[in-house]
Order: sequence, then C-alpha cells, then structure tokens
Amino acid sequence: MARRALKLASWTGVALAASGFYLYSNKYLDPNDFGAVRVGRAVATTAVISYDYLTSLRSVPYGSEEYLQLRSKVHLRSARRLCELCCANRGTFIKVGQHLGALDYLLPEEYTSTLKVLHSQAPQSSIQEVRQVIREDLGKEIHDLFVSFDDTPLGAASLAQVHKAVLHDGRTVAVKVQHPKVQAQSSKDILLMEVLVLAVKQLFPEFEFMWLVDEAKKNLPLELDFLNEGRNSEKVAQMLKHFDFLKVPRIYWDLSTKRVLLMEFVDGGQVNDRDYMEKNKIDVNEISRHLGKMYSEMIFVNGFVHCDPHPGNVLVRKCPGTGKVEIVLLDHGLYQVLTDEFRLDYCHLWQSLIWTDMKRVKKYSQRLGAGDLYPLFACMLTARSWDSVNRGIGQAPVTATEDAEIRNNAANYLPEISQLLNHVPRQMLLIFKTNDLLRGIEAALGTRASASSFLNMSRCCVRALAMHKKKNASSLFRRTQISFREAFNLWQINLHELILRVKGLRCPVAVTC
Repeated sequence: MARRALKLASWTGVALAASGFYLYSNKYLDPNDFGAVRVGRAVATTAVISYDYLTSLRSVPYGSEEYLQLRSKVHLRSARRLCELCCANRGTFIKVGQHLGALDYLLPEEYTSTLKVLHSQAPQSSIQEVRQVIREDLGKEIHDLFVSFDDTPLGAASLAQVHKAVLHDGRTVAVKVQHPKVQAQSSKDILLMEVLVLAVKQLFPEFEFMWLVDEAKKNLPLELDFLNEGRNSEKVAQMLKHFDFLKVPRIYWDLSTKRVLLMEFVDGGQVNDRDYMEKNKIDVNEISRHLGKMYSEMIFVNGFVHCDPHPGNVLVRKCPGTGKVEIVLLDHGLYQVLTDEFRLDYCHLWQSLIWTDMKRVKKYSQRLGAGDLYPLFACMLTARSWDSVNRGIGQAPVTATEDAEIRNNAANYLPEISQLLNHVPRQMLLIFKTNDLLRGIEAALGTRASASSFLNMSRCCVRALAMHKKKNASSLFRRTQISFREAFNLWQINLHELILRVKGLRCPVAVTC
C-alpha cells in the first residue's frame, strides 16, 4: 500500500511538473486567462480598495482640509489599483475602465486621469491568434486572402485590434480582428462585476454603480458583433451624407464576420493632435465646428449617436483627391438609439439651458429623471457651475477656476452623482460619456470658446422639434404654421449670431453635442 501511494504520488508529481512546464513554455496560454486567477484578482482588489476607504478616512473629521487631502490620496491609490486590475484582466475590464475614464466631470479627477491610460494600454493578440481567428471565421489562411498583411497592428483596443493589408485586387484595407478569448470571458466578467458591485453597495450604501454593470450587459454583446458594427457604419454614413466633410470607411461584406471586419483603409491624424493639424494646415476651429454639427445632428435630429468618440476613433485629414478637410469616423460598435420622447425632452432641455429659461430647465431635467437633483443634473450636462447655468452658459467663458470647481464637485458630490446616474434613463448614460469625450477633444484643441457651437445646437433643436410637430400635424395649414414658426426661430438664431459678431463677443462652449 505504501509503495502504491508512493508510486501514485510520484506520477502525480511528474504530471504536475510536466503540466507546469507546458503552461510556462507555451506562449499561447496565459495564467491571466484562467477563471480562478481573474476572479481572485478582482475580489482581492475590491477588498483592498474597500478596506482602504473604510479605515483611512474613519478618524478624520468629515469635510476638513485634512479629510479632503487624505480622500484625494485614497482616490488615487484606489484608481491605480483599479487600473492595474483592468490591465491584468484585460478585455471587458479594460472596456469598463475606459468608460469610467471618459466621465471627466462626473467622477473624481484621480480616477478619470488614472484610467485614461487604458486607451493606450490595451493588450495585443499574437499574430498566431490573429491567423487562427481569420482561419476559423473566413475558412482561409491569411496568404490566400491578402497579398500583404502587416503583422504589427495599427492599433489595439480592449476587444480587438486592426491590421493593414492589401487584397489580391490591389485594394488597401483595414482588418479588424477580435481578440480570441474576449467572447468567452465577457459574460463571466460581467457577472463577476455585478457580484462585486452588489458587495460594495453593502459596505457603502450611498454609492450606486449598478448602472455601470447594466450598461456593460446591454452594450458588450453588440460591440462583440462586428456585423452589427458594419450595419451601424453604413447607417450613419447614409444618415449624415449631406455633410461633405464626413468620411466613414466602406465595409467589405464578403470578407466580414462577427469577429472579423474588413473595411476601406483611411489614413489621418488623431483629432486631438494639434501638431498634425498645424503641419497639414488644418484649422482646429473648423474641425471643432464640424464635430459639433455632426453630433448635434446625431443626437437632436436623428437620435442615433456614435458613443465612443475618443481621439483614436476620430481622425482628421485632407482628402487626397480634393484637398478638402475631412473628419474620419471609426469604430461603430457602440451606438445609442434615443426614443422620440427622450430626444424631444433633451431638445427642450438644451433649448432652455441655452436661452436661460430656468423654469423649463427644471421641468425637462425632472422629465429626464433628475428629480430634486435637477441643479446637479444641469451642471453635469453642461460641465458648468450652477451660477453659470443661472447666468446663461453662453454669457461668460469657462475659467480655470470654474473648471477646477466642477472637477472638485465630482468628488464632493459623488454619492449624489452615482444616485442620479442610477435613476436617469439608460439612454442618458452614454450621452454623458459622449459629452465628456467631446469636451476632452475641445480642451486638447483649445476650442472651448466659440458661441457658434451653442447656436448650431439650438438650430438642430428647432429643426428636430419642428419635424416632430409637422409629422403629427393633422392639416396642411397646421404644417405650414409650424414651418413658418421654424423659419422665424432660425431667423432669430441667425440674428443673435450676427449681433454677437458685431459686438465681438466670444462665448464659451461647454459641450458640442
């Protein structure tokens, strides 16, 4: 019996050693991909962050200068731990971390500034993994499909990476290939996040982050379906075809699947790259105006909104054939479809904010779920202080002091902000993210100082509301009345713009969308 036990132990040891050596030497297997490792790491990080908040701030008087300084340090430590977790677990974790990093005026700056690096630290799949996905989905090897295929990706994101290639007919294409393990891990990762968020809520009842899990549940399956992305791309290209400055790369459907997307290759500089624009004689103010028009049209008129406009997804260039400046819109996986009711309430709210009609600001903020927190909601939406909202968001520029005040308030009112995000319509969450990403682009370009953006928004709101009224009008006479009223309102906006130009008044832009 002893010999059998010794023999069994010996063979077990050999098997374990061989398995360990295989896992160590096999570069296609990564310990980070094992469920137990990912779960353990996430649980440990959540526990450490929760313990830090529970113990570090306990003995300091709430609201004191010492408390604020200490809280900032805890925020920063926790943000770094969260960032490390996202980088280690990759995939869904990076995607959610990027979402948090985009909420500039809604979360403490320590979190947003730390998590922003996730846009440039996404993992890369090996060329062997890329070949495997293409083989499985298209049924052919890379050399059968392409004359050339760059092994080094043009860029890598949380869910996929893009390679430049040339087809046998000479067309240069961009090949988007999904990371092979993301699909299998995503549902488990979201379930894990849900459990952890519920656990944190037990410790900190005032913090409600279930909205984040709900958004991931809804959007991630759509983003992992590249055929859906291709359909979104064609829809927005058709929807905004009257904008000659917009370029949306063409999709090649015969070589596209749920995990592989082939599209026209379009080169350009990132929209926040001022050096590229100066070198290519591209006017940053023109780019900012174009972005504002494009997103106002998407949100107010069409209710179909590209919700991931970070600089890697928005390029600028001069068209090789004509020399005209173009904005190239990439990555169409994440769109928000707005209901007519939401879109029209949102139009009314922005009209009220632009023209400083505070009774209607309250009314439409509450219709959008803000309740008694409508002043906070208005500040979150405009990234302006409540004083500026009351004076008129187009009446005075955003000062450095006001910007710092807004960012500090994101930390001071975090429980109220999380409560608000949990109660507004789900459609509002991606709009907040989109607003903050666009503000980040404006800040990088130095264009947060043009009244024309608010006026363009107002024009879109007038058109959207008039279109809705005409659609429901019962007679030709009523439709004619609405058209005359629309024309009069647009004339008023044009007159207001002319007066501002004459006075030489430069008003700020808080948001372009």
